Amino acid sequence: MAERADLLIKGWYVVTMNERRDIIRDGAVVVRGNEIVAVGKANDLEAAYDAAETIGGDRFVVTPGMVNTHIHVTGEPLTRGYVPDDTPFEENVFMWLCPLYSVYTAEEERLSAQLAAAEMLKSGTTSFLEAGTIRFLDEAVDGLVEVGIRGRVGKWVWDLPPEPDVYKQDTDESIRFLQRQLEQFPATADDRIGAWSILVGHTTCSDPLWKAARELATEHGVGMSFHMSPAKLDPEGFIAEFGHRPMIHLAEIGVLGPDVALTHCVQVDDQELAVMADTGVHVAHCPTTALKVSYGVTQVGKIPEMVTAGINVGIGTDGNNASNYSDLMRATYLVAGLFKDARQDPQMFPAELAYEMATLGGARTMQLEDSIGSLEVGKKADVVMHDTDRPEWRPLLNVMNQLVWSADGRGVHTVVVDGRKVVEDGRLLTIDEDDLWARAQVAGEAITARSGLPDKAKFPTY
Repeated sequence: MAERADLLIKGWYVVTMNERRDIIRDGAVVVRGNEIVAVGKANDLEAAYDAAETIGGDRFVVTPGMVNTHIHVTGEPLTRGYVPDDTPFEENVFMWLCPLYSVYTAEEERLSAQLAAAEMLKSGTTSFLEAGTIRFLDEAVDGLVEVGIRGRVGKWVWDLPPEPDVYKQDTDESIRFLQRQLEQFPATADDRIGAWSILVGHTTCSDPLWKAARELATEHGVGMSFHMSPAKLDPEGFIAEFGHRPMIHLAEIGVLGPDVALTHCVQVDDQELAVMADTGVHVAHCPTTALKVSYGVTQVGKIPEMVTAGINVGIGTDGNNASNYSDLMRATYLVAGLFKDARQDPQMFPAELAYEMATLGGARTMQLEDSIGSLEVGKKADVVMHDTDRPEWRPLLNVMNQLVWSADGRGVHTVVVDGRKVVEDGRLLTIDEDDLWARAQVAGEAITARSGLPDKAKFPTY
């Protein structure tokens, strides 16, 4: 007698990302509740399971949902592209991004989070780790829950910069912010949206705040995350203050560990890399930001050495004024290509490894490797169907090459998160897309006007 199931997802190819990295031709995934209960040949599973709904078919490639290990869901989605693309790091962050973030209202942050989630889901990302730059955390979480994505979030926490005024906070206030979010938004494997112990990072935190954030992460059993060393400002600042580069100092005060996710890590030396490997930290590599803000990743970046040293590296898209998109497939394409050229070595980051970073690598970074990142029995049903009836998908001769080198998020047809369909036929099912686009336009124009920052578009518009 056939077993009951809620959803049977069929594909021309099913990319499992299991331990053997099996790709099943004419395969299927069976979902009951929010979990995967079977993966195999479609004919076998159709005979074994009585599914309430069957979706997919022989034109689809079925994959795990991708995991974005660093994205700003507030502050930038509603000001996408307003920051000029010729600004160096310090100007980009302190003269443009911080002022833009500071003028958001609570409702605008909720809208921003939904816009970011919509873009991720519609391009095949089902889970994300936020950068810790949310100001109105309750509203943002409410918006994210409505859209239906999986994520880990955090409030804007630092205690050294004196401005903008809305972000000015002393050490005790910063610690209270962290404590509150971790108590209010638990982050177990069964919580789609939960909080981590997230700091802005860079040179914005005192040692007492670093240590408190570390202790809170341990106490609540969650990860810790922060920005570090995209540009020379961070190592120069740490050397001036402590006589050591950032990774050395953070290791000395007990911050680093296997539950820590570091973003960027472009300007690190060999000693720091060794410390990172020894402490088991994870790295969120944001290739588009590195290119646009000219971090020097292809000249001095040690991403290949990190992977060789056993450091888990995931992929992030960062903010919409540093990357300008949240399509992780496009970022994965860059990961596969940048160091091939930089090192003049075609063996660097083959498509299979790049895609592993976007799925399993992200799952490990988020401390969810037992729950997401692959299509396996017992894991959460986070599943993506890619439509191959598109020019970039045909002819389909090598699935992994197509996923990384040819396709992008435009081919995503249906997305399932936690066993629930949230995108179908390329459109969101959880919220009104047309209304979202219209409100985003109005809000973006209002935010940029309130910021007082000039429109630096170089071509005249009339």
